[in-house]
Amino acid sequence: MIKFFYRSAKLLILLAILATAGYFYFLPKQDSEKKEKVESVITTDSNKYLTVSRVIDGDTFKMSNGEKVRLIGIDTPEKYDSDKLEKNSSRTGRDKETIKKLGEASTEYVKKLVEGKRVTLVQDPGYDDKDKYGRLLRYVYTEDGIFVNAKILEDGYANVYYSNSISKQSEFVKLEKEARENKRGLWGKVDGLK
Repeated sequence: MIKFFYRSAKLLILLAILATAGYFYFLPKQDSEKKEKVESVITTDSNKYLTVSRVIDGDTFKMSNGEKVRLIGIDTPEKYDSDKLEKNSSRTGRDKETIKKLGEASTEYVKKLVEGKRVTLVQDPGYDDKDKYGRLLRYVYTEDGIFVNAKILEDGYANVYYSNSISKQSEFVKLEKEARENKRGLWGKVDGLK
């Protein structure tokens, strides 16, 4: 009877070791497959593209199919009176009119970048599909390959949005830091502001 329990315990320990090894071997592989899947969505297939019909603000668009898209991982200054404008003003110590001007500058930059252009929308596999306002939460790529979320950060017209972890967060943090250090976009001189 003791030999039976001893063999059973050895078998259970062996199974636990195999399960643990399998978990650590296959889980990272699945994560990399998810990332590859995200990247493979970017294609030249014309059915994958929609046109940005209107830029609402620096991080929100309306698409040709009527859907609204919120760029994930970035946040641009508010240009309208809102609770968020109040919070931005309190958090940064800047007056609301300055934040609105920065919001206008960001919106104008993004309009030049994407309005009227064809883009591909890509969902981050570990992030929500939509926000509480029903907007699609997406990475956006132009037909000619520009990664819009990253480009806005790189050129200094947005901050990293830290609400939830996204797969490209470390890349975005680096881009924002470089834009700040090099005084690009809103981190530099903005027309109409001191």
